[in-house]
Amino acid sequence: MSAGGSDQPPTGQGRKGDKGSVRTALAGLTTRGRSFLAAGVAAAVCAYVLGQPDLLRVGLLLAALPLICAAVVYRTRYRVAGSRRLSPARVPAGSEARVHLRMDNVSRLPTGLLMLQDRVPYVLGPRPRFVLDRVEAGGRREVSYRVRSDLRGRYPLGPLQLRLNDPFGMCELTRSFSTHDTLTVVPRVEPLPAVRLSGEAKGYGEGRQRSLALAGEDDVIPRGYRYGDDLRRVHWRLTARYGELMVRREEQPQRSRCTVLLDTRGLAYQGAGPDSAFEWAVSGAASVLVHMLERGFSVRLLTDTGNSVPGEGADGFAGANQESADAAGLMMDTLAVVDHSDGTSLSRAYDVLRGGNEGLLVAFLGDLDEEEAAVAAKMRQRSGGAVAFLLDGDRWVREPNGAPGPMNGQEERLRMLREAGWTAVSVPRGASLNELWRQADRDRAGVMTASAASYGEGRS
Repeated sequence: MSAGGSDQPPTGQGRKGDKGSVRTALAGLTTRGRSFLAAGVAAAVCAYVLGQPDLLRVGLLLAALPLICAAVVYRTRYRVAGSRRLSPARVPAGSEARVHLRMDNVSRLPTGLLMLQDRVPYVLGPRPRFVLDRVEAGGRREVSYRVRSDLRGRYPLGPLQLRLNDPFGMCELTRSFSTHDTLTVVPRVEPLPAVRLSGEAKGYGEGRQRSLALAGEDDVIPRGYRYGDDLRRVHWRLTARYGELMVRREEQPQRSRCTVLLDTRGLAYQGAGPDSAFEWAVSGAASVLVHMLERGFSVRLLTDTGNSVPGEGADGFAGANQESADAAGLMMDTLAVVDHSDGTSLSRAYDVLRGGNEGLLVAFLGDLDEEEAAVAAKMRQRSGGAVAFLLDGDRWVREPNGAPGPMNGQEERLRMLREAGWTAVSVPRGASLNELWRQADRDRAGVMTASAASYGEGRS
């Protein structure tokens, strides 16, 4: 049942002589109806044995009442249409979404008492049930309920079920609509401050390298005049040569790029659930992606398997334009279902990164052994700036309150990354990405200050 759409199953159907219809009607008898039927049969048998015609009439009445109710409910001919609308259809983990249900009576007869039930996964909460009073011909009823999940994922909602009861409670039949909706629970996104990890304040503009279309009189790359072009850019010499208006190309700013690397190796993380190290890494990657898109960077999401977001261009998704919201939605949908990989190495991601200068590289890494730390260190050679958030999954499991514990090789891995030029930050359990983001900026600024001081001493 698509959002805003409708589905119209008949609430009653069947053909004379259809054995399946008879079985369906009898299967809808409630406990009360079965009890009446059993009591009626027993009374009829006793009346036959004892020769009591009055008791036989009572037994026939008891047995006939549930059968008549079942027939009436099954042969009901009114039709209803149902629709579902999610608000919103994409919600962060831990936040609530509201599901709006609408029932329309599209038949010419009023309905009886209707019981409405929607199927939802257990993780979203209890199954919602509603009782709708008599709906007049052409009438409408609207109800809503809330769903919430602390776990990322895509959750189906539906199909919607409609239960019909007779006034005596003898029979209950269920009719299901045919379609369903999908609720996408995306990772939490934490707002990040505007720091200069990449050395610039924005994704493009002043301070950026520019590819100049006009490097000199002999290097002019002209193009034909277009409506709205500034006449001051007309190149008169080339216009005389080609016989039509030719203009100089404008300087084209080179948009800065940012690659967010998410380590999804199953062996790199321990524990599970919304407070696990892996979920923190996924949420951190989502926060950085959204932050960089808002700042105008061309952003790409990369995992240790070498895979990126479907539909992503060669330079990633461009920010600061009308499509940035759609790009953020695609990446959030990808992160909503990302799971542990079976890989044991970061070599595939390194193969993708070594193809060219990737601009700023932000990596969320799990446990690294010496070999994988060396691979991660080499990634720095192909990036303009590199920031690594290193999570120790073992400490996240052993120190639930964030208490300090043995580093278990963590300091050695941080040292290897820093010596390779990374701005490496250790992530304790429950840490705020906002604070770690600021810390990474301070660490980078401190390294640059120390390097400048060393350079000045060398010159003196």
